[in-house]
Amino acid sequence: MIKKTTAFLLWLTLFPLWLSAQINTDRVMMIARNALYFEDYVLSIQYFNQVIHAKPYLYEPYFFRGLAKINLDDFQGAESDCDAAIARNPFVVGAYQIRGLARIRQAKFDEAIEDYKKALEYAPENITLWHNLVLCQMQKKDYEGAGESLESLLTISPRYTRGYLMRGEVALRQQDTIRALADFDRAIEMDRYDADGWASRAMVSLNQKKYKEAEEDLDQAIRLSARNAGNYINRALARFHQNNLRGAMSDYDLALDIDPYNYIGHYNRGLLRAEVGDDNRAIEDFDFVLEVEPDNMLATFNRGVLRAQTGDYRGAISDYSRVIEEYPNFLAGYYHRAEARKNIGDRRGAQEDENTILSIQIDQHNASYGLGNATNVAEHTGAEGEEEGGEEKTRRRSDRNMANYRKIVIADDGEADKRYDSDYRGKVQDRNVAIRMEPMYTLTYYEKVSEVRGTVHYHQFIDDLNRSGRLPLRLRITNMDSPLTEQQVNTHFALIDTHTAAIVEHPADALARFMRAMDFYLVQDFVPALEDLTQATLLDDTFYPAYFMRALTRYKQLEYEKSEDAMLNPLPGGTAPARPEVGVHDYDMVRRDLDRVIELAPDFVYAYYNRANLLAMLNDYRAALLDYDEAIRINPEIPEFYFNRGLTHIFLGNNRQGINDLSKAGELGVVSAYNIIKRFTEQPE
Repeated sequence: MIKKTTAFLLWLTLFPLWLSAQINTDRVMMIARNALYFEDYVLSIQYFNQVIHAKPYLYEPYFFRGLAKINLDDFQGAESDCDAAIARNPFVVGAYQIRGLARIRQAKFDEAIEDYKKALEYAPENITLWHNLVLCQMQKKDYEGAGESLESLLTISPRYTRGYLMRGEVALRQQDTIRALADFDRAIEMDRYDADGWASRAMVSLNQKKYKEAEEDLDQAIRLSARNAGNYINRALARFHQNNLRGAMSDYDLALDIDPYNYIGHYNRGLLRAEVGDDNRAIEDFDFVLEVEPDNMLATFNRGVLRAQTGDYRGAISDYSRVIEEYPNFLAGYYHRAEARKNIGDRRGAQEDENTILSIQIDQHNASYGLGNATNVAEHTGAEGEEEGGEEKTRRRSDRNMANYRKIVIADDGEADKRYDSDYRGKVQDRNVAIRMEPMYTLTYYEKVSEVRGTVHYHQFIDDLNRSGRLPLRLRITNMDSPLTEQQVNTHFALIDTHTAAIVEHPADALARFMRAMDFYLVQDFVPALEDLTQATLLDDTFYPAYFMRALTRYKQLEYEKSEDAMLNPLPGGTAPARPEVGVHDYDMVRRDLDRVIELAPDFVYAYYNRANLLAMLNDYRAALLDYDEAIRINPEIPEFYFNRGLTHIFLGNNRQGINDLSKAGELGVVSAYNIIKRFTEQPE
């Protein structure tokens, strides 16, 4: 009876809150935007759906739902939501910006241009809008319009290096090499750490056959952006033209490590492997090319030659026959097939091929004098015959002239450099040029899988907690927590009800409070999560996971609040409520909770790391170093500790110490460390 009375009183207490939650769209919007900010897109869409159902006349939930959808590559859905947002409020520039991005991804460039021009009426100094407008105009080959837009962009922001790179690209497409070089030189002068400036200038040098200069510029581009396959492909071409075949093959190897499906990389590496006698591995490359393009006769013929050289004459004959069927006047095909047929004892077949060769040669000779069946020969012009192009060592990818089967492939003019065409900017497409620290650790049930980092995070107390059988799922320690799927979202909403019932039954159970707090945290509802975590600490002031998660939850809430206005109001027309600016003092409670964790569990290394991150964020770098040092002393095998300590040293100007730490972080699996090492290693003049 007492239990039932307690439950009824609790129901009476909570019922007004539940009732208000059904109509409190401001609160649901806050939770939804919180989920969106922390990239929990599926969850955020569910919250936005609730707001739209309750108040379909608001534009914000449509706008934000469109933003979530574009992050999930649902471009049609994002466009539709932005349509609805604009119908309700045509003055929100962000809606035009996101709809423009969605339309670009659907190749609706004319409509995207309309969106950016409309947005610029309301925000004429928005660099992102000008940037995307230019790229759309380049896609439409409206180089005059792109040039005018770039002049406006560079007038607004004369230090915007991407503008000079795009203007240089426009000049190149207009065959104005001198003007292009001037813009690329200017971009490099303004920002020597932007790899695209060096890569762009290298492309001009390649076109001018200045291969040494191209290689030097590509060396710099690769130092600054080691994960760009295109730069290795282009440097391989520069090295090939300088007869550095081994160096070129090495670059193709590196490019294919980054982009295993790169057609040009496999085709050209196959040619070079054949050149140095590595026939079996060359065949593997052409096998790949033919998986991608089964009708590529140049690759088929190259593979046939290699098969013959490795003794697979029947395989070679099969390849030669496919080519001859497609190009019946291709003399080299008959010659090689005749040789392969001889090697398997098919003298009759070989004789037939030799007779065909003789017949074609006679027809060609007669055609040159206006005799014989000239039409039969002429219809294959450009696809057969002797090699054309003289000393030219390369061919365009679209070139199907069989005489050029031994030539290195280069991209077609239309696809030669897509660097700018794909560099559209927006809330989800912005290039991440900032150097960011690795994020804080959390306790969660879900963790992203890393193919590079194999660290197992462990603490005895957490392991004992998992073994207790009370938790609904295994608790993990990670700084790579994973967004929830729709099914997981529903699971944790249901668990909130389950844990609420348990709290009613056992109101003094700190773990029940903690478990419900975890559910609220995972569905990005931070206010009740903080309340439950506080109750857990009051019920058991030695339960350090509650302090640890309260620190992290409060930190994330503060970070969201700092960014809230920027999420909705980078432009006129937003309606985010004003709030006091988040200051250093707001983080005092976060630090006190981490201090308490360290007091209760001095071997819980992740508390030192999180406190160091907090101190670094507050620019107290020397105090942060002390905590990173202690974290590394306790566990020297966690790469994030070295990565963040390395960055902290660099922020203090201790580049040598910082690079040493970053090197260790890279060794342990933080791949981005290598790029930062390149940026902070002194570059030669």
